[in-house]
Amino acid sequence: MNNTRYTQKSWNALFASNFFGVFNDNLLKNAIIFISVGWALPSWLNQSQLISLVSAALVLPYLFLSPLGGHLAVRYSKLRVFRFFKLLEFPIMFVAALAFWFEWVIPAILAVFLMGIQSCLYSPSKYSLIRDIGGEEGVSYGSGVFEMMAFLGILIGTVTASVISDFYKPWIVVAAFFLVAFAGYFATVKIKANELPTEPSEAGLRPFRFLLLSYRRAKAFPAVNIAVFGSSAFWLIGGMLQMNLVIHSKNVYGFSNTSTGLIMALAATGIAAGTLLAGKLSGNQPRKAFVLPGLTGILVFMILLSVFRLPDWLYGFSVFALAMSGGFFQIPLLATLQHADTGRKLGDVIAYLNLVTFIFVLLGTAIFSVSTMLSNENSFVVFGVISGICVLVMLVFIRKAPEFVKESGALWSKLLRKK
Repeated sequence: MNNTRYTQKSWNALFASNFFGVFNDNLLKNAIIFISVGWALPSWLNQSQLISLVSAALVLPYLFLSPLGGHLAVRYSKLRVFRFFKLLEFPIMFVAALAFWFEWVIPAILAVFLMGIQSCLYSPSKYSLIRDIGGEEGVSYGSGVFEMMAFLGILIGTVTASVISDFYKPWIVVAAFFLVAFAGYFATVKIKANELPTEPSEAGLRPFRFLLLSYRRAKAFPAVNIAVFGSSAFWLIGGMLQMNLVIHSKNVYGFSNTSTGLIMALAATGIAAGTLLAGKLSGNQPRKAFVLPGLTGILVFMILLSVFRLPDWLYGFSVFALAMSGGFFQIPLLATLQHADTGRKLGDVIAYLNLVTFIFVLLGTAIFSVSTMLSNENSFVVFGVISGICVLVMLVFIRKAPEFVKESGALWSKLLRKK
């Protein structure tokens, strides 16, 4: 695609639609968590169980429906799939509106579950459009901005839900749901892409068979499996970090909810800044050299948090720097997947990534639960456990992905020669 203006307009529309989609997911999820506390909950449902149910409702569809999402991205027009499911966001928001208007918690959870299904089924199409819009030379930049917008959506959606909860009126929440849904759909309509011809897809509704088949097929493409592993490990580490920051900020620093929210905002902003900067610096190629330095930055600041009670300002800076290092680690991996010569099968690759990612997310949740239980909620110990996971991930890359190590060594040699 040679028309830069055409490409940039479509990219901007894709970035905007991604932002509004993630924004609405997190607005809905956190609005339930913040607001439904004042509702008449069933006797069997307390607040902690509600948080777990809402979080699970958004994640579970990815474990079972990711192969179907990949099938849709390979077999049909990705733009049509994307627009169709964005249009379905309106009836889902109608369910959410009824739930908030009449204070029905079960329909509210159902709305989150439906949003999870919707997001899961269009995710491979959405991610695959990065290459269709910008070509292979644009995937690093596109992936960087795309991920940045996702984390801004998480951040602003969460903050908006907390602000709305303080001035809660049902009509305000309902209006926010529909306005964001409309903005997301409107942006999707503006996307233009040069898609490859559709192909048959063997993906179906058997996730474990799809997982095994995808792993075997990915061996034919350099670095795809290690990129899937690394990207999924990023979400495992990030999920554990997010949960532990809440405990650490309150138990060690005595922070209020507002101050703890600021720390969470610093983490999201750090990742957004890291992904954007990595995308900008990468140019038109995946910079595998960024992976190990990014992982090293995560490990260094994670160890710092696990050993010392830092001054408040240094604690905030360390969280930001750790998260920014995570952005540097993540973007080359996503760009590697986009650059792989998979053709139309990229949709299946993204579905494979989604499935592995959410398996890792659940694994991280289990490790966090066991760690907090055995350590009596000692957040320093949990940071130590996450540091150990970072070391394990680094050893896997050193052993299984020599090309990443080689490019990292070449980068450092170049920087030292300049000095």
